[in-house]
Amino acid sequence: MNSATRPAAGVIGIDFGTTNTVISTLGEDGEARLISFAAPAAEIVAFRSALSFHAAEGEAARRVVEAGPWAIEAYVEEPLETRFIQSFKSYAASPLFQETRILGRRYEFEDLLSAFLLRLRAHAGEAWAEGARTAIIGRPVNFAGLRPDPDLALTRYQTAFARLGFDDIRYAYEPIAAAFFFARTLKADATVLVGDFGGGTSDFSIVRFHRDTGGEIRSTALANAGVGVAGDAFDYRIIDHLVSPELGRGSSYKAFDNILPIPNRYFTAFARWEQLALLRASRDMRDIRGLVRTALEPTKLAALVEVLDDNHGYRLYQSVSRLKEALSAEEQAVFLFDAGSVRIEKTVRRAEFEAWIEPELTRIEQAVDEALTRSGLGPEGLDRVFLTGGSSFVPAVRRIFARRFGEAKLEGGGELVSIASGLAYMGAERDLDQWSQRAS
Repeated sequence: MNSATRPAAGVIGIDFGTTNTVISTLGEDGEARLISFAAPAAEIVAFRSALSFHAAEGEAARRVVEAGPWAIEAYVEEPLETRFIQSFKSYAASPLFQETRILGRRYEFEDLLSAFLLRLRAHAGEAWAEGARTAIIGRPVNFAGLRPDPDLALTRYQTAFARLGFDDIRYAYEPIAAAFFFARTLKADATVLVGDFGGGTSDFSIVRFHRDTGGEIRSTALANAGVGVAGDAFDYRIIDHLVSPELGRGSSYKAFDNILPIPNRYFTAFARWEQLALLRASRDMRDIRGLVRTALEPTKLAALVEVLDDNHGYRLYQSVSRLKEALSAEEQAVFLFDAGSVRIEKTVRRAEFEAWIEPELTRIEQAVDEALTRSGLGPEGLDRVFLTGGSSFVPAVRRIFARRFGEAKLEGGGELVSIASGLAYMGAERDLDQWSQRAS
């Protein structure tokens, strides 16, 4: 890594995340410049990775597509008439996801991503840096989903990003990009474990940094590991314990003379936010409406229908996010979901939440072990541990690293911007091929 960074003219770093997307370029002074957006409520740099589709009144053939906070605004104004999709990055590596139909039009994953990127660029305006011909895109070490196909994900990425007109499109591991960001703070040689906790994945890289005789920071990647669980998986545990039972999970319905359980698959859609928009238009939705008539607890099934039909998914997401944030600071907090006629309010202790997410914490810890094994280092071989991303604030996550490496080694910062900034810094490397790859 070159500490006297050469200006990387024409390079743009794009952190397309499950929850947010952040973009950065490198200024002539060698410092990363984050692109900001004049959103409806405030100036932002973290652009929500969300899409909305709305048929213009009286013009069924014309679809109004929006992204980020503008998509949220469109949904809030007309939830019944707006198809709202968030966390769709989680489908990138899934061969099971072929297409979805929105307002009569077929969309493959790359079409959704293209629609999102085009609106992202439009809202960035002149700050986008039209002269940028090289894009460095962040990618997780392991993509989210059941049996993810990384080559498929990168092929889909390539199609979408190529539609923006880039000549050279490269992909870099997200925790490596965060390491480039963190290295700017180092005053001495160090071996660093970087943990990046996003919405869909938790990724880890171990990088050795040292200064050569000329004072430049050099770096060597030692190991990478990752797991397809993170913030969205924590969200599902909250919903599964607090919300789904109030919407009919665990209840029964009558079929002739038999009492049968409500199918659990209706509730597994809550495991990933992007699935809610698809369930609303699925065959299962018709079945759920039919079960209201024969359910032993019809009020609960009716509430499920309302949550899906009236597009309350984003309001549910907000309620879950508020609870997670509160439990990161307090020992207990109140969960409140209030949308339409559905109201769920419960007090939750932090210890309860930590018990719910124990399976995900175990998998995260196993990924850390995998990174250490691949590096050939033990815990004592690490000088610093840099944790970034929203779920790094969860106390149970932080304890994993404090227990293994000691609280004194832990660092944090740049939770929303570290990857995008690091991608921009990476663009100044003399040997970019060492740190990034092109889609095959």
